[in-house]
Amino acid sequence: MNWLKRLWWSAIVLALVLAGAVAWSWEPDRQLGELVARWAPEPSRFIELDGMQVHIRDTGPRNDPTPIVLLHGMSSSLHSFEGWQGTLQGERRVISVDLPGFGLTGPSPQGDYRIEVYTRFILRLLDTLEVKRVVLAGNALGGEIAWQTALLAPERVQKLILIDADGYQPAVLSMPLGFQIASMRGLRWVSERILPRPLMAASLRSVFGEPERVTPERIDRYFELNLRVGNRRALFQRMDQATFGESAPLIRRITQPTLVLWGERDEMISPDLGARFCEDIPRCRLVTFPQLGHLPQEEDPEATLQAVRAFLGS
Repeated sequence: MNWLKRLWWSAIVLALVLAGAVAWSWEPDRQLGELVARWAPEPSRFIELDGMQVHIRDTGPRNDPTPIVLLHGMSSSLHSFEGWQGTLQGERRVISVDLPGFGLTGPSPQGDYRIEVYTRFILRLLDTLEVKRVVLAGNALGGEIAWQTALLAPERVQKLILIDADGYQPAVLSMPLGFQIASMRGLRWVSERILPRPLMAASLRSVFGEPERVTPERIDRYFELNLRVGNRRALFQRMDQATFGESAPLIRRITQPTLVLWGERDEMISPDLGARFCEDIPRCRLVTFPQLGHLPQEEDPEATLQAVRAFLGS
């Protein structure tokens, strides 16, 4: 019977340890008002679209015939493109947006985060802003939304910029720890209520080629925006609805001139897939960055913009 007693006490200790870990990492949702004060200064604004208050930044000359639209990746926000927008807005109209499920826009009322839903959202956004034709740029998830929008409405997309973009079945899938936890359905109830800041910091460092570029303010931004009411559940729904690589055969149908940018230290999506995009897209140029990771436009805006400027002027 002694072994039963030891087993009983071991179970109690384990339960207490787990309870303590959950209590330590418990993080309540952040209300929109408190987040807007810090993360939506001018020129941020909100527009009503599809039952959401969509967070956008629309800057630069209004007479630009083909504005540049910037789409971030999963668990990110329009802030990922701040460096690009701040530089390009002096000469081009630049529009960035928090996609449904992320950033200050928050969850979709329908809970539908399939790519085809995102592409139609982008087209409705352009209609709302009275923009007829754009240069469409996207990172990761935003990259797939960009090229699928170009296929759905080719007359609306003049050029494409794909940055470590989704589309193919990943050859390398070393997900940040935060994404790994989010993909465990059995832990969903707990995962919707916890988000240790050290976990966010570690996940962010893992997607940067040079982790020392991950500043405390950047960690704060990712941490707080992912705690926006509804965003944690939206991430789980998006991961459940994702069909990685299913639409890859369609990439060969892209006719727009395309610039592919890739960080060679990307451990989420293999850099080999950057070359594959340019094998499948007839008018395509690939530029890689040896020191950068999965978010090259955020990690080094200046270096990546050199290739973008050359492409826009070509």
